[in-house]
Amino acid sequence: MDFLPEGISAYSEAHTEDEPVVLTELRRETGQKVLVPRMLSGHLQGRVLSFLSHLVRPSRILEIGTYTGYSAICLAEGMIDDGQLHTIDINELLATIQAKYFEKAGITDKVVCHLGDAREIIPELNQTWDLVFIDADKENYINYYDKVIDHVRPGGLIIFDNVLWSGKVTEPVEENDQETKTLGELNQAVHQDRRVVNLLLPVRDGLMILRKL
Repeated sequence: MDFLPEGISAYSEAHTEDEPVVLTELRRETGQKVLVPRMLSGHLQGRVLSFLSHLVRPSRILEIGTYTGYSAICLAEGMIDDGQLHTIDINELLATIQAKYFEKAGITDKVVCHLGDAREIIPELNQTWDLVFIDADKENYINYYDKVIDHVRPGGLIIFDNVLWSGKVTEPVEENDQETKTLGELNQAVHQDRRVVNLLLPVRDGLMILRKL
């Protein structure tokens, strides 16, 4: 998932804002207790998300794919004082860790957690979003995009994680590999979508950043 040489990655992290203590604790507990801990954003990507959120100063954030809450905490760092972050996940087993670290980060009253299918939950929220972060099941990335694009304010951001998919998007796609196929289609679709300006950053497993026009 990390395309940079190990030394370059280490140097980049060493010369980037320190990872907050609460996130270091969350990263370690995720590694100890949760399957596939690499799904967590991590230090460098987390600081990118925080940096972008600080630039936008959002009042309403939508996150699709909470996991253990690392990225939500990063995104919440840039919210205005009375901002609110809605985060959706389908895995109820992660709720305890999420709640623990949202409290440690002091954002419990700013986060609304939704459990269930994001395709059904998103239309019910009826919000205008300043920032949307999508890091859930890859097969539905295009569906999620279609559901949020008209509800993002002009100048707002949509960020997709894992759009390089360990480099698979640059290779011939196997017929039964729906995840890689969908990610390739998404990358091409947003690149051609005149409603947004897009930037694909090769940070970790690839961040596609869209600015709504």
